[in-house]
Amino acid sequence: MKRKNIIHIGIVTILMPFATACKDFLKEDLKSQLAPTNTFTSTYGFEVGSAGLYAITRSEYNTFGEGGAYIHNGACPYEALQAATDLVEVINSDASLTAFANLTLTSEEKFVASYWNWAYSLISSANEILIYAENNKNWDEPSDKERFQAEARFFRAYAYRTLVYLFGDVPYVETILYDFQLNFTRTPKTEVVGHIIEDLKFASEHLPENPDEVKDGKLTKWAAYHLLSEMYLSKGENALAEQAALAVINSGYYSLMKTRYGVNKDNPGDVFSDLFIENNQNRQSHGNKESIWVLQFEFNTVGGGTNSDDWTRRAWIPKYNEISGFVLADTLGGRGLAQIVPMKWWVGTKGTNATGDIAGIFDATDIRNSNYNIKRNWYYNNIDNVSLNGKKSNITDQTWLSTKTLYPTPTKFFYGRGENLSLTGSYKDRMKFRLAETYLLLAEADLGQGKTSSAAEAINEVRRRAGASPITSADVTMDFLLDERIRELAGEESRRFTLVRTNKLIERVKKYNNAIKDKIQDRDALWPIPQTIIDANRDAEFPQNPGYGK
Repeated sequence: MKRKNIIHIGIVTILMPFATACKDFLKEDLKSQLAPTNTFTSTYGFEVGSAGLYAITRSEYNTFGEGGAYIHNGACPYEALQAATDLVEVINSDASLTAFANLTLTSEEKFVASYWNWAYSLISSANEILIYAENNKNWDEPSDKERFQAEARFFRAYAYRTLVYLFGDVPYVETILYDFQLNFTRTPKTEVVGHIIEDLKFASEHLPENPDEVKDGKLTKWAAYHLLSEMYLSKGENALAEQAALAVINSGYYSLMKTRYGVNKDNPGDVFSDLFIENNQNRQSHGNKESIWVLQFEFNTVGGGTNSDDWTRRAWIPKYNEISGFVLADTLGGRGLAQIVPMKWWVGTKGTNATGDIAGIFDATDIRNSNYNIKRNWYYNNIDNVSLNGKKSNITDQTWLSTKTLYPTPTKFFYGRGENLSLTGSYKDRMKFRLAETYLLLAEADLGQGKTSSAAEAINEVRRRAGASPITSADVTMDFLLDERIRELAGEESRRFTLVRTNKLIERVKKYNNAIKDKIQDRDALWPIPQTIIDANRDAEFPQNPGYGK
């Protein structure tokens, strides 16, 4: 059942000032007379509502529709959170990312509004469940009420996390608004973060504990603790961030995957590459003990992915098939559009030593830099082109930064199916939180307390799995930790969020992003408030973020 089938018209009113660009989203579609008043009357009804929260959350990756619960109406919205950082080149890319890449954002930009709308859509639905759960008396189990409220509060916190990272001060709403409100005010970011933390604390107390007793993709308290650690870091409460991260690490349920596993274990590869093979992401069905929270995008599955979901593959993979001698292949990741391109400083350059390779920021022994994980060797694969088939196609500055047809590419986003190699969606479950990041959050918390030896040990736990050389306390700096997050989490984390949280965005962009190093300024730490919000809020002043006009 689509999530919009259970939206109450009163809940939608909170979003009407925020979502004028997406009119279809506001339409009631109450099939079989489903509405909150007759849906949220039993545990089963709340299960339906809960499924809606997961659907909206997944739709952060939705592009042009096809059954998604929300629509950005543009290519690769999630990669806007990688643009204008220290990670990728985006200049001269897809038009939907151009303004983010070259710092020409305005309050009219499409994804600026759609991210705002997506977050408040999730918040309004979470608030709806919270209010109706408080009044419902018909539960199958006594713990059902707190369980559904814990899920709702997690998702509300998750949505507000996005809002404060992108916009700073935003309206905090925790109830159902049955009437139009045209006098919203911006709640200070510090206050919103305080609410996020309270929601996550509640979720950590009432979500299920044992990940082996929940379905793939469902939340447990450990996902709440993981996110709680991050949000404590954003508030500068490092000791509490350390405690939250340790709660996950010491829970006894999770461990880094250190030996080959899953569907590809008997084929060439390594354990890091195994993490990103289709059907290797989940705990229950795939045996992945590292995953803490996984978004479900399975192929040809009810409730799974569509062609309009998760275009990360298209963004990262080069347009190799435009080179004579190449044809689309699932082993090469399927169809890529090179909407974002890895920067040389971290992924490496070509032809500068005897072997022709420089490892960038990787140790020589680091498996995260192996050709199973960053593809640098590309071989012509068109069997009809006898003169080229099987020969190596060289990466050059032109193929990397001009035509974007060939460059070193993280394979974690490879996806292709023989029956349709032009598929747009990835149809691969996405690990949203995994234990390796929890260790890096712990390291950040320890570093913030001056506990560099403990921070080094947390980082080394991740590096040992990768086969990288261990570090000492003298090596631990915020810049080293940010580099380590690239080595481990490139493309998985929202790089903008990480750099904003650590107050390193402008510094790192000036150091590594040559395209905009002379353009970035303080204002670019935030996106502008969507103009539709300011215009609709006519009964109270709703100031624009500094540097973006009125």
